[in-house]
Amino acid sequence: MVISDYDRMTILRRFRRIFSPRTHFQPIFSQQAAYIRQASKALLQMMKSEDVAERKRLEKEVKMCEIQGDAMLTEFYEQLNDKYVSILHSSDLQTVAMNIDDILDNINDSAKSILRYMPQKIDGQMIELAEYICSEADAITLIVTGMDEMKKRFSDMTIQCDRITELEHAADETYEEYIGYIFQNETDAIELMKHKNIAEMLEATTDTAKVFSDHIRKLLLRYVVEK
Repeated sequence: MVISDYDRMTILRRFRRIFSPRTHFQPIFSQQAAYIRQASKALLQMMKSEDVAERKRLEKEVKMCEIQGDAMLTEFYEQLNDKYVSILHSSDLQTVAMNIDDILDNINDSAKSILRYMPQKIDGQMIELAEYICSEADAITLIVTGMDEMKKRFSDMTIQCDRITELEHAADETYEEYIGYIFQNETDAIELMKHKNIAEMLEATTDTAKVFSDHIRKLLLRYVVEK
């Protein structure tokens, strides 16, 4: 029986799909994570700046990261439709991609809220919330770096998931304390609502990072511990 070049290539691709220890989606996740880091740092700088023009420039930087992140998500779906996925199920990969995109969306919404409300001042507690987001972004970057070798990087990835959980809990405490503080001390009702809405958006962003890390934990249990 003569095997054509096409059939030979088809067989080769099938063998690669079965025995490949790596997934081709990790570069996309890494780029998404890079945009999260850049956007989170721009958000923090935005909150520390009192210059309106500088805030607008930084908000545009955050928006550009969000747009580029959307492009990466589109590329992800194109690859998901065109290529076979080894090790990780396509639905799990899709959840990871969507979780990362949600984080970027929330950072973008947080940046927009600062320009939308233009509070007279940015309290230290809100800056602290933005710092938690930056720290979560660093942890996310380390997590996605290990997604191609989850068995080998299991411990490191678990540590970063724990780190995100701790940061999210700390953010919750800061948020709750801050809400109590502004309701007790802010006499201007309009300013109070501005600060409350911005703080809510920041806290929600830390929550989306926790959703991401919780899903990563499930993947580690499913594809590493249970195997």
